[in-house]
Amino acid sequence: MRQFFITVLGTVAGLFVTVFLFFLLLIMIGLAAAPSDKDVRGNILDIDLRGSMTDQSSGDTLFGQQAPALTDIVRKIDRAAGDKKIKAMFIRANSYGMSPARAEEFRLALLTFKQAGKPIVVHAQGFEGISPFNYMAVSAADDIWIQDTAGFSIAGVRAEVGFYGGVIDKYDAKADFIQFHEYKNAANSYTQSAMTDAHRESMSSLIGSLYDSAVVNISTDRGLDTNSSGLDVRAARLVQIFNTAPHSAEFAKDVGLIDTLGHYHAAREHVKTLVNTLTGEDTSDFLSLDDYSLPYNSGPLIALIGGEGAIMTGSSSGGNPFAPNLTIGSDTISSALTKAADDEKVKAIVMRIDSGGGSAIASDQMWDAVNRAKEAGKPVIVSMGQYAASGGYYMAANADTIVAMPTTLTGSIGVLGGKVALKDTYSKIGYNVESVSVGGDYTAVFSSDEPWTAQLREKFRSSMEDIYVDFTTRVSEGRSIPLARVQELSKGRVWTGAQAKEIGLVDELGGLIRAIEIAKEAADIDADTKVRIRKFPRPLTTAEQFEQMLNVSMDMGADIQTLSQIANSPELRALLKARAAVNMNTQDHSLIATIPVIK
Repeated sequence: MRQFFITVLGTVAGLFVTVFLFFLLLIMIGLAAAPSDKDVRGNILDIDLRGSMTDQSSGDTLFGQQAPALTDIVRKIDRAAGDKKIKAMFIRANSYGMSPARAEEFRLALLTFKQAGKPIVVHAQGFEGISPFNYMAVSAADDIWIQDTAGFSIAGVRAEVGFYGGVIDKYDAKADFIQFHEYKNAANSYTQSAMTDAHRESMSSLIGSLYDSAVVNISTDRGLDTNSSGLDVRAARLVQIFNTAPHSAEFAKDVGLIDTLGHYHAAREHVKTLVNTLTGEDTSDFLSLDDYSLPYNSGPLIALIGGEGAIMTGSSSGGNPFAPNLTIGSDTISSALTKAADDEKVKAIVMRIDSGGGSAIASDQMWDAVNRAKEAGKPVIVSMGQYAASGGYYMAANADTIVAMPTTLTGSIGVLGGKVALKDTYSKIGYNVESVSVGGDYTAVFSSDEPWTAQLREKFRSSMEDIYVDFTTRVSEGRSIPLARVQELSKGRVWTGAQAKEIGLVDELGGLIRAIEIAKEAADIDADTKVRIRKFPRPLTTAEQFEQMLNVSMDMGADIQTLSQIANSPELRALLKARAAVNMNTQDHSLIATIPVIK
């Protein structure tokens, strides 16, 4: 049996190596055969919004291109607006939903393209989701098509929050969290069974601001009648349409939200005919956005430093198929800021942030790197993506200028921490945890078994308060706002970009392109001068990506070695022997009792 197990493991390891080398060969062949940018043809920029999208790109991988990145998309559209070869744009709309800030930044890019006098045609197989943001993304188009058998179901914005407080109480667990302060409500899901007044107030204000942005943008783009004053400007007709959803495609056309009813193929032929008419030639064809390269200029250099995902100490992750979760690593971003600050060619730094927060220590490390870059004489401009909240705002707080989309979610200046203690839950099922410790009582602070004592809770609360004071002080110094005012504004509350601008947490409303324009101004670069945008840190080379894969495969090899050690253990041999006995005598159920339990 032992030899059999070792033979199987050897066969698996050999098969893995063979498949890996074969796959690597296919990759190399694919890279060699990949078309160059010179082979690309087409004068109609073709964009598909139906798939997944990230905020930022980490470059191509050994496995091909990743999901499209919004920052690359808007830069390509900005280039296409001034590219004489590109005559029009064709978009396949997302039928169900997009995140608000990404939809809004895409819309801004379309407006730039449209202002260049180039037509935009959109086709949707319905707008079936209730959210208005996927429609808002394309509402500025010249000609919006919808499949005539589809629906127009946009109704508004809804947020749902689940609460486990009742469940935790039912099983005698104890949830204990420290929050600075009442609007830092993520912990409410564990400590409450319903929304607190502060939680409901914050959520209502947030989704109301998002809804206002969508209504104003769509009504402006589609030329619907609007009221004329105040922050609460609403397109009365549009609100009525949303309030009476769902609607048919024919109804959406009648009220001016859709221009043409028809199928995808007809819309595609229509835009080709349109461009042929404009050019007087019969040579129009589509150019996928993936095949359209980012702009490259030989002018002054601006560094683009990006981060997406949860904030953590150490290195950023993403772009590796074996580690697909995106994180912002404080070492990676700090090193990039330092290199950009030390590079004499770099005239300014644009830092793109898309994060809901994470480690306070990591955020402070990046805050310090921003500070050092400014001391080196480099203007630092922050561009906020869908999120720049909590730790995401912390790392942005002392930039020279903060730019956010009106629908960016930011703020959340606060801190929380705690745990769910399961001692009484365990006792219900006869499970027991015993502990042995040396040192002070703080060794039990993160125990999943024991609830906090009053003394231990106070110690933990004090450590959380230190973080809160540091955070609010950083914001106060970075934004030149009195500390008392910052603490009054914060209390953990999340704001939209539009709200944050009103209270001084954001300087300007706009996307990445606007942040680059501000960086040029800060570096005394003429507005008409083309600039080079270089990513820091640079994308990994093919060799470096291959090395990462080898490291992963070496880890797998170590796992195989561990399995081999387990296979040689006496416990597993006894188990296999007993199982073999059971298989040879399946009618004798008493044999099952002889199988040893491995603990």
